[in-house]
Amino acid sequence: MTRALLALALIAAPAFAQSGMPFTIAETGQGFSDLQEAVSSVRMGTATILIAPGVYRQCAVQQGGRITFKAVQPGTAIFEKETCEDKAALVLRGQGSAVDGLVFRGYSVSDGNGAGIRAEMGDLTVTNAMFLDSQEGILGGEPTGQRITIDHSTFSGLGQCDEAVNCSHAVYLGNKGQVTITNSRFERGTGGHYVKLRVPNVTITDNSFDDTAGRKTNYMIDLPDGARGLIARNTFVQGKGKENASGLIVVAAENRTFPSAGLRIEDNDARMAPGAPGNPAFVADLSHQRLAVGANRLGPGIRMFETR
Repeated sequence: MTRALLALALIAAPAFAQSGMPFTIAETGQGFSDLQEAVSSVRMGTATILIAPGVYRQCAVQQGGRITFKAVQPGTAIFEKETCEDKAALVLRGQGSAVDGLVFRGYSVSDGNGAGIRAEMGDLTVTNAMFLDSQEGILGGEPTGQRITIDHSTFSGLGQCDEAVNCSHAVYLGNKGQVTITNSRFERGTGGHYVKLRVPNVTITDNSFDDTAGRKTNYMIDLPDGARGLIARNTFVQGKGKENASGLIVVAAENRTFPSAGLRIEDNDARMAPGAPGNPAFVADLSHQRLAVGANRLGPGIRMFETR
């Protein structure tokens, strides 16, 4: 454990010890055995819910306020299988939310969108989290200037295109604001895209996309309505188990809702795994606007750019 994480655990420990319950309001020391009761107690206020190590088959709906869901020890608070509203472990529609250090695994629902987090309202920050072996990792959005930030998180074994009418993806978000994804890992996809964003502004930097063990996967990054922003310093490995191997980053494949002129794609590294089907476009553009595709390092069998 790093010094920073150790310090966090030591700071959080007194509140948890005081309550003796798995879910503790950090500001008051009040403890709960049920996550929904802890969330509901916040009402329209601001609070941090400290979550003790354990495996939980619980879920919660946040109806208001600003809540941080924080593991006492990152990676040891594991939520699995149980969804609220047939959607996700955490259904978020407060003024703002943060998720820090939690693990979500094994989510599946009838419409194919079982997720760890369903972000329906409010800004959201996710850090040090893991999303494993589910139909979806993070899903949601709202028609406002919502800001969603994902940092230092792992998405593994996510996505589907054969369990419901529509595909699901590791991350699928839409709003009229901003999505930022940094320092995160995407791997072992099981269908759909790794990242699909219907937003006007994106920042996707310093991530790894490892499709080596993927199956029935499509694009690494899909911006189906177009977008501006920055995609930089990411590493990509295109796997052989593709459903659609034609492109790694695809812009405006469905609509031209948002301007794409000036979208910067630079300083990325992309390779092909052994046996991967050859000749995909690193960037496939359907916006017909002037993207700013800079210097990127491409391995054999990958073309830099294609207009469709």
